[in-house]
Amino acid sequence: MLIFSRVKDRDIMRLGRGYALIFALIAMLPLTLASAYYNITAINTTLILNASTGGRITETYSLFISNSSISQYEASRGAYNYSISDWQSILNTPLLSEHILNTRTGASNVTFLPSALILTSQGGAADLIISYYVYNVTTVNEIAPRQFLYTFNDSVLNFAHTASGQELGPSQRFNILIPKGSRLVSIYPLPDLPPASATGSYTNVTLFSWYSQEPLNSFSFSYITEQSPQQEVLSYFNGIYKNDRQLIYLLGVVILGVFIAYVYLKFVVPE
Repeated sequence: MLIFSRVKDRDIMRLGRGYALIFALIAMLPLTLASAYYNITAINTTLILNASTGGRITETYSLFISNSSISQYEASRGAYNYSISDWQSILNTPLLSEHILNTRTGASNVTFLPSALILTSQGGAADLIISYYVYNVTTVNEIAPRQFLYTFNDSVLNFAHTASGQELGPSQRFNILIPKGSRLVSIYPLPDLPPASATGSYTNVTLFSWYSQEPLNSFSFSYITEQSPQQEVLSYFNGIYKNDRQLIYLLGVVILGVFIAYVYLKFVVPE
């Protein structure tokens, strides 16, 4: 009985050690999974405005990638049909989004460009560049012959929401690029770059930047562009073409038909 008791005690001890090892492995599993992650270290959003009321947006996400996620990132670089939601799922973050967005028309021509990975001792670094186009970013009014006032539509801003309104997140930057030769009318809040001149103006400036945690709840931005006489003539005829496209096509068909009839009667039909 004593021998049996000792054997039984050893089996129980071994079984206990086995359970302890299993529980230890289970406890370590979250730590192992946690080592596989992505981290967005900086976000740079640039809005390029042009003669239309839309805007081209380029967003650069600077990424830190852990060693265990490198293979997944490399595999994702080769995918051409990924969407915003796909990349949100891969990076496991809601920070990845379109920060300039018209909720009625959405974004169009969305493209993704994941950069090559730069390896470090802890993992790797890369940039995920997203480019897209958004309509009705500005409204435009002709205020004088060949002069047009563009006013930014602040409803397209889609940055972090706080109790006091939207604001840029930490390590986040927002840039607006206006056409060369434009004249700034109003801007609020004042940009972090460039600084205003001694007179408080921004003469010949086309790029304006706001840095991290800048409040955007009362954001306003407007500027004036002036057309050259040549641009005015081209715009006039472009307007005629857009408004009377069907009439122009019909007139072209009629002229072509008259020409064909003339050639046929003149050279084909015998006298």
